[in-house]
Amino acid sequence: MVDSWVDSAERIGADLHLEPAGPGGRRAALIRALREAVRSGRLAPGTRLPPYRSLAADLGVARNTAADAYAELVAEGWLTARQGSGTRVADRAAPLRPAERSPARTPARARGPRHDLLQGTPDASSFPRTAWLASYRRALQQAPNEVFGPGDPAGRRELREALTEYLARARGVRTEPGRVVICSGFAHALRLLFAPGGAVLRGPLAVEAYGLEFHRELLAAAGVRTTALPLDEDGARVDLLGRERAVLLTPAHQFPTGGPLHASRRAAVVDWARARGGVIVEDDYDGEFRYDRRPVGAVQGLDPDRVIYVGSVSKSLSPAVRLGWMVLPERYVDGVLAAKGEREAWASVLDQLSLADLISSGAYDRHVRRMRQRYRARRDRLVEALAARASHVEVTGVAAGLHAVLRLPSGAERSVLRAAAEQGVALDGLAAFRHPATDMAAQDGVVVGYATPSEHAYGAALDALCRALSPSARPARASG
Repeated sequence: MVDSWVDSAERIGADLHLEPAGPGGRRAALIRALREAVRSGRLAPGTRLPPYRSLAADLGVARNTAADAYAELVAEGWLTARQGSGTRVADRAAPLRPAERSPARTPARARGPRHDLLQGTPDASSFPRTAWLASYRRALQQAPNEVFGPGDPAGRRELREALTEYLARARGVRTEPGRVVICSGFAHALRLLFAPGGAVLRGPLAVEAYGLEFHRELLAAAGVRTTALPLDEDGARVDLLGRERAVLLTPAHQFPTGGPLHASRRAAVVDWARARGGVIVEDDYDGEFRYDRRPVGAVQGLDPDRVIYVGSVSKSLSPAVRLGWMVLPERYVDGVLAAKGEREAWASVLDQLSLADLISSGAYDRHVRRMRQRYRARRDRLVEALAARASHVEVTGVAAGLHAVLRLPSGAERSVLRAAAEQGVALDGLAAFRHPATDMAAQDGVVVGYATPSEHAYGAALDALCRALSPSARPARASG
């Protein structure tokens, strides 16, 4: 009896897709198909092929046909066959790619910057791999069977409960698990809140005069008109809110300029929302990382019915862990779940359970405290280096977060960015974050992501930055 395809696949543990065709009989067609699979690179050197009996059963050919094809290709040098090791693609059968025929030296500059000081990402080398693996294993071992079926669009109850406790304790957020909806980050939250055709919120939306251009583009694509609130030493000028029904703020640590929203303005914006029937969207993107004193609590704690609180692990753990959360007034929960849909591309359930365990076990708190100390030390090193080697540059904003803004003399931003590129430093200019419709006076500066480099690379990155900031390193401004 001929083995079934399922039987042979179970036995060899691997499938091999071939389509023998053409003149000369089945043996010749199989040889051509195998030779072409190797020549094209689809079968890489060292790939183990199925036993000829299994291949014959899969293709519906005689065993002798498959055995003869293997023997022919071994003789030609395309395959190797050893006792106990099976039949494999020969190492010297690797296809010759165009790049290998005419190697070209890539200029050093084309390989990218040597020093990454772009804002927005934590030190990737500090991800708590051991703790995450332990939480993942526990979550997997303890997960009930229903975890592996269709999920709840709101997210796993275990994570929503863990976040309810954590956010209350660490950020002063007042909520319950039924008002927490899991998402994959702040951008995903914006898409859900302002989804075209089924928007939970509608424009116009007031935003801060400086913020991420990506977020403004996302809102514009959803048909949301944004108006810009100027900033001063006390944060966003919420007293200038007009006919808007919603306002988007980064009150704990304004992005990117770095100041917190003053207590009086926190109270004022809540009063505005109550009087206007409006809502505040609070982006608490790095609220855990305050270095000069305890972190400022969330605005949401002042009025949970007027604030949509959004957070994520993008800064505390990694942007690769696509997990965030919305803490919603009850009236918005159903609308957000409808926007997510029954088969929306949710964050992995196993990742949700892992994060829930990481928080409940205390490992998340320990990691945040450890990184708080490390990032504070990095910011201190930045301030000290600038004081010693670029004293004309001012570090602004509070000691918090994963980035700092360096204020520059008027007209110096572009030349500093060019000098930084010459030194191999990737850096953002402050102008890139300015709302195009704001009438707030432009300020020259650069945004330094001091958390991004690994620990061993940070010293060299600081040296290169200080060289770029030196007036002698900057090209002279053209006259006329």
